[in-house]
Amino acid sequence: MSEKRTSMQRLQRYVWYGSGAFPHFTDSIWRPFLKSSARSSAAFLVLAFLLVSAFLSTRYLDSSASSSSIGAAPRPIVNIATSHVYPRKPPAIPKRPREKLEIPLNCTYYNPNRTCPSGYPTSFRPEQDPDPPSAAGACPEYFRWIHEDLKPWARTGITRDMLEQARRTANFRLAIVGGRAYVETYEKSFQTRDVFTLWGILQLLRRYPGRVPDLELMFDCVDWPVIHSELYRGPNATSPPPLFRYCGDNATLDIVFPDWSFWGWPEVNIKPWESLSRDLKEGNKRVKWMDREPHAYWKGNPTVAATRQDLLRCNVSDKTDWNARIFAQDWTRESQQGYKQSDLANQCIHRYKIYIEGSAWSVSEKYILACDSVTLVVKPHYYDFFTRGLMPVHHYWPIREDDKCRSIKFAVDWGNSHKQKAQALGKAASNFVLEELSMDFVYDYMFHLLNEYAKLLRFKPMVPEKAVEFCSEHMACSADGLEKKFMEESLVKGPADVYPCTLPPPYDAPSLNSINRRKENSIKQVEMWENKYWDGRNES
Repeated sequence: MSEKRTSMQRLQRYVWYGSGAFPHFTDSIWRPFLKSSARSSAAFLVLAFLLVSAFLSTRYLDSSASSSSIGAAPRPIVNIATSHVYPRKPPAIPKRPREKLEIPLNCTYYNPNRTCPSGYPTSFRPEQDPDPPSAAGACPEYFRWIHEDLKPWARTGITRDMLEQARRTANFRLAIVGGRAYVETYEKSFQTRDVFTLWGILQLLRRYPGRVPDLELMFDCVDWPVIHSELYRGPNATSPPPLFRYCGDNATLDIVFPDWSFWGWPEVNIKPWESLSRDLKEGNKRVKWMDREPHAYWKGNPTVAATRQDLLRCNVSDKTDWNARIFAQDWTRESQQGYKQSDLANQCIHRYKIYIEGSAWSVSEKYILACDSVTLVVKPHYYDFFTRGLMPVHHYWPIREDDKCRSIKFAVDWGNSHKQKAQALGKAASNFVLEELSMDFVYDYMFHLLNEYAKLLRFKPMVPEKAVEFCSEHMACSADGLEKKFMEESLVKGPADVYPCTLPPPYDAPSLNSINRRKENSIKQVEMWENKYWDGRNES
């Protein structure tokens, strides 16, 4: 008798909860059937049949009523007595975590033979994997600039002759053939820019083996863009040479690529971005924004540009306080003292931080934006691959180039008078660079840029005659000091367990014009506020 009772109670629970039946079917329905063991089974089956039939009829009527309302959202099943909402679909059972494939550096194999190991996979076929990687979401908005950077060749494509013209200033030619990288070096770059740029590309190949198509490209590691658009206008103009570099401006057509510092900058002891961004997150927690110094802070090398030397005038003095605290960085002395005063994670102690370009754009911008401080951006002339996604008065506060000191003072006074708004502005910037500029997205930007570039090639990529095969072992096994340390730290351990993010479509002309107008109007609004501020002070 107890076994039958238990069995019936289990089925009762199934019908009760599994069907979504209402609680007003009380225990009084069940008690008569539990009194007699002889008739309980047959009666129970009859009742179960009636309940299931009634449930299915109700669901049919419900679905018919829903379908009669065009565009109506599906209604949840609500338990009237308890107001619990039961979803129509059972919750998805989470997949077991994918087992990551990790392939360490094989310096034992590389050193004697000086050849790249052949054991690393050169293909990525998730559709053949019984446990395929998860689908990635959409890429950040700034990825749409990939289409703009490649637009000069959208109609003509890229011929080998165009590519060879880009050799004039290039530091190296990169060929990717069959998932392997080959490099022909023309001229050594300043410091280790070329080294860590190539290292980053090799990590991309480790992350997405076999997914980067065959291609050849020219790369220039110098700051200033050189492919001037005015030379390639008019009915008889030729197509511009495709040249990759770290930044561009509105008068040039250079193709913008993530800079070397994402994998480390050993000359100034700046760690790879993945680990440094974690340090910056922790550094932000040490001093709350409201408790930070209520001034604008800048520290850097003023000798590289006249605009930075002009910024020195804004420093506090016995006569004037422009709300700025400016410090000149002597990298030679800093290196001799062990970089004790240049830890970026310890510099997030001011409410405001100044970004100003050097000889061109500066890699310092992402470190400044990450600090939760309001970033005061002195009018820039150059952009890198992500900064076109920044919006004035949302991610940063614009500063006049020709009147820096007064502009900085107004920005700080405004922020200290509107603390909540200023704090939100600083947070929006740090969220942008710490989330939308994660290394996952840096690699995906590289991936999509190279894929879209390869689609434009009108020739078959080949391994140059004087090229040398590059792999992670080729670079890291012979490195030492900070170079080796940063390479080991930024090494991609194995193929990714997710797909690249989905590349958004190109901008149409109205959308692009709207974005540019919004930026211009935001800057003009700040200038109007600033003029009113100083006019009021002059009158008083």
